[in-house]
Amino acid sequence: MDPRITVDFEQPACSTRHAWARVPVEPAPDERQALKAQIRHLLRQRNAVMVSHYYVHPDLQDLAEETGGLVSDSLEMARFGREHAAQTLLVSGVRFMGETAKILSPHKTVLMPDLDATCSLDLGCPIDDFAAFCDQHPERTVVVYANTSAAVKARADWLVTSSCALDIVRTLKERGHKILWAPDKHLGAYIERETGADMLMWKGSCIVHDEFKAFELQELMRQHPAAKVLVHPESPADVVALAHAVGSTSAILRAAQQFEASEFIVATDAGMLHKLRTLNPGKRFIEAPTAGNSATCKSCAHCPWMAMNSLAGVVQALQSGSGAIEVPVDLIERARRPIERMLAFTAAQRAGHDAGALVPHLGAA
Repeated sequence: MDPRITVDFEQPACSTRHAWARVPVEPAPDERQALKAQIRHLLRQRNAVMVSHYYVHPDLQDLAEETGGLVSDSLEMARFGREHAAQTLLVSGVRFMGETAKILSPHKTVLMPDLDATCSLDLGCPIDDFAAFCDQHPERTVVVYANTSAAVKARADWLVTSSCALDIVRTLKERGHKILWAPDKHLGAYIERETGADMLMWKGSCIVHDEFKAFELQELMRQHPAAKVLVHPESPADVVALAHAVGSTSAILRAAQQFEASEFIVATDAGMLHKLRTLNPGKRFIEAPTAGNSATCKSCAHCPWMAMNSLAGVVQALQSGSGAIEVPVDLIERARRPIERMLAFTAAQRAGHDAGALVPHLGAA
């Protein structure tokens, strides 16, 4: 049984605006336990470590932590993999996450449960069209979000995540840089509003966050007047405007722990609710609405490609070496530069040093 669903996504550069995703069959309880036991054995046998994104199935999140791995965002997954002694990294997420792990650990084997698991932001920013866009604006510094292919990263001057984008773009602005931003238009617009930077936008969007609806969110807030609203900045501006806290997945986790409220409405992928509930057992977390009078519900708050990660896929990857991520050596070298630039910037910030001193005077890559 290999059912497929059609997925619409925003693709500004060409006429292709849909892709597909497989819907894995949920295993029976006894099969789940057998698969988990098999994965634990295979991880030990292969000298492998498992890293999982917050948006994948709870089983995959729990297994990563139970076996000495990590549940986090894409960059922390890659950084953890680079620093871990294991020579094989099993990445439960979407393809750009596996590529980022390979870029930072080129000597290691990087496996994924399903290589077809992708991302609407990645699909919506093909390298040829993006490179042409950059060539049209050589005076601008190219800043790209982590949700991009290795080839797009290699074309950039800076890589950012949602947790460090504001600081990096604000510093670039202070140093006189004009920004060419890709791919998420909502995150880009949020950064532009917060920093006042001169930003030229690529027009992509995440099919999950783009679906959150302010009108229905306001109604849900009226039903839960004491609830705090936590919003990822990939969401539309009118949704962000209703938030009590806006930020990355790690920022949302911190906010849920720091607020004294007992109820939260969460506007990010529903996979995040597992970790929120695990860390805050006395609190209630409610999905922000993607349905209602103004909704189309293309994704219903869960990425269909994240959902392609399965226990059976992990077993197959570890048994056979299927799902191996390969990135050309020359591409790795070029894609690593903007990543390392970001890592140096954030490390300097944490150490209390002048991170702005690391900003070179450069134009488009």
